[in-house]
Amino acid sequence: MDRPTFLFDGDCAFCSSCARFIEKRIRPDADVVAWQFADLDALGVTEEQVSSAVYYVAAGRPVTAGPVAIADLLRRASAPWRLAGGLLGLRPVSAVAWPAYRWVARNRHRMPGGTAACALPPNHPARAA
Repeated sequence: MDRPTFLFDGDCAFCSSCARFIEKRIRPDADVVAWQFADLDALGVTEEQVSSAVYYVAAGRPVTAGPVAIADLLRRASAPWRLAGGLLGLRPVSAVAWPAYRWVARNRHRMPGGTAACALPPNHPARAA
């Protein structure tokens, strides 16, 4: 794996819209890939993990999820995104960001661009978080 990989839910219109924004506007030095099209085994993550949150996988680094993964991704972009990633990566900020991230994940079907297909199933582990 030469470049880091940022995994998102390609079945979710809201997530796909965010991924397109990342690719067009933020342009990080990472591959932005729907987890449904990624080799999860090679990346060292499971379907259960990536269906619950975005993930950032980079060789020689711990795998990160949610707002920490977003911070890692932003740090691989140019200013001002790199600065935003540095701030989001600070423990107090990421600790506050997690509840907000979980709320968005549970309500992504209500977000701009979201559809009913974006809703997590009632028994999905991320709904209980």
